[in-house]
Amino acid sequence: VQVVESGGGLVQPGGSLRLSCAASGFPFSSYAMSWYRQAPGKERELVASISSRGDSTNYADSVKGRFTISRDNAKNTVYLGMNSLKPEDTAVYFCNAHRDSIRDYWGQGTQVTVSS
Repeated sequence: VQVVESGGGLVQPGGSLRLSCAASGFPFSSYAMSWYRQAPGKERELVASISSRGDSTNYADSVKGRFTISRDNAKNTVYLGMNSLKPEDTAVYFCNAHRDSIRDYWGQGTQVTVSS
């Protein structure tokens, strides 16, 4: 099983980034996918999630209207589009694949830094 995030980096406030998460080793289209983030000194928090078929999404209040989660089951990839980035969005962003309490996989994370 592999879950690999990419696309993080340094961006100025108000800028945009698109994170990608490539998955392999499990039936991707049967798993709900989520993005979490963890800022220094804070607990990991759910940012956005998407159902296995991509027909249902939900977002943390702090990112609603700015972030968009999407998935391409043909490419075994989930994306997080991030617009109007703020310094408080600075964190390590993690991708999660979830089927049940046992079939739950995490990536290593990608750093997003929003700073001028």
